[in-house]
Parts: sequence; structure tokens; C-alpha cells
Amino acid sequence: MGREAAARELLGAAGPELDIQPGFHCDNGKNISVGKRFTANFNVTILDGAPVTFGDHCMVGPGTLIATTGHPLEAQGRRERLAISKPITVGDDVWIGGNCVIMGGVTIGSNVIVAAGAVVTKNVPSNCIVAGVPARKIKDLPRSPR
Repeated sequence: MGREAAARELLGAAGPELDIQPGFHCDNGKNISVGKRFTANFNVTILDGAPVTFGDHCMVGPGTLIATTGHPLEAQGRRERLAISKPITVGDDVWIGGNCVIMGGVTIGSNVIVAAGAVVTKNVPSNCIVAGVPARKIKDLPRSPR
């Protein structure tokens, strides 16, 4: 079985022109849906305890972690290994740079660039670049073509 066929079997849904490079890891796979022309570069991890949805024309840089699941702030909850999973939604035409972290419950709009090394902890509006830890908007972008 080829790499694309294996990825299609693993994911919940995938559009045409799927490209997932080696070193891809996930919890479940069936909670991940990607649109057309999705690319995940080397060593991408998606912890999909909750749904993770990507629009069309998205690229995820190498070494990126997309984690729907976190743990309680209270020590007792962590001792009990409790987990809290929140969905992640990514719009169309999004480029997530290398070594980024996208946290659960986040929605990233369309036509967004997440700069390398950014940690996204809050929603990101469409048509912008975010960077830093935690990620903040640093520049507006012109609207993407339809």
C-alpha cells in the first residue's frame, strides 16, 4: 500500500491531492478531516481526541504538534490522568510553519500564515500572519483568491 492510500485509510476524510510525509503520528485518525491539496510535512503529530478539520489548500510544516487534548489545571485531575479534548478547525489556504503548536479549542481562519515556532492558544482571524509564544497577529494579509 502506498503512502497516500495508507493516509486515506487512516483519516476520517481527505480531499484530492493528499500529501502526508513520513513520521506522521495521531491518536485515532478518524477524527481528522482534510480538504483538497492538504500537505503535512515530516514529523507532524495530530492528537485527535476531538475533531480536527482542515479546509482546502493547507500546509503543515515539519515538527508541528496539533493537540486537541490537554489535562486539568488541578493536580488531582492530572494524578487521575484525566484528559480534556476540544476540537480544532483550520480554514482554507492556511500555512502552518515548522515546529508550531496548535492547542485544542482553537479556530484558525482562512488565508492565515502561522510563523515557524508559534504556539497558537487562541482563535486566529482570517487574512493575517501570527507569530510568537503565544501567537499574536503581526500583519494583515490581502484576501485570498476565491
